[in-house]
Amino acid sequence: IKGTSFYTSHEALLLPYEQAMTRQDSLTGGWYDTSAHFLWIGDRTRFEGSAHVEFLRGIGNPIGIKCGPSLEPDALLRMLDTVNPTRAAGRVTLISRYGYDKVESGLPTLVRAVQREGHPVIWSCDPMHGNVVKSASGYKTRPFERILAEVRGFFAVHRAEGSFGGGIHIEMTGQNVTECTGGAVDVTDEGLADRYHTHCDPRLNAAQSLELAFLLAEMLNQEMTERAKKAT
Repeated sequence: IKGTSFYTSHEALLLPYEQAMTRQDSLTGGWYDTSAHFLWIGDRTRFEGSAHVEFLRGIGNPIGIKCGPSLEPDALLRMLDTVNPTRAAGRVTLISRYGYDKVESGLPTLVRAVQREGHPVIWSCDPMHGNVVKSASGYKTRPFERILAEVRGFFAVHRAEGSFGGGIHIEMTGQNVTECTGGAVDVTDEGLADRYHTHCDPRLNAAQSLELAFLLAEMLNQEMTERAKKAT
């Protein structure tokens, strides 16, 4: 009643920091990065021979791998064999980040390859990083409509391939910022300057995050209803 489990996650980008936070479990002898529960390898650091891949394959934390348009199926399979040679369930989450106009053409080849080889992965959707645009006012932004379109495309691919979309991976804040355009709150290009507070990537604000959550819940509920009808 008075507590809850709270988990943290970030990209394992700065290896000296991650190494300094790594400890050996006195009971099992395994190594764990204590900087977060879940760590991921970015789309630009997940190449073969990468120091980031070498580090993450040696820790016992659950890990994520960003999958973008440049990732070929064979390279992904070799990566999975490297970081999860025992094929432990729950070890690896694949986080797709294609862009709203590329997800339905690019993601299926990866899904099919992973299914064919029987790797036990969790699929997640990052609809943020592939949908960055520079607004007419000069601000880096992400249109809400494109974010929603990639989420829909992600689940459509898994539905078509008989796979399972396990979740989404977004950047958001509870503050009333104006960093991503669109949504029911209708943040305009001209309005981005009002409360553009990020020092890095534009985030969904509280209203946009809730809108995305409700739209996603409605979409998944409809899908489950359709599957139930087919089963009967």
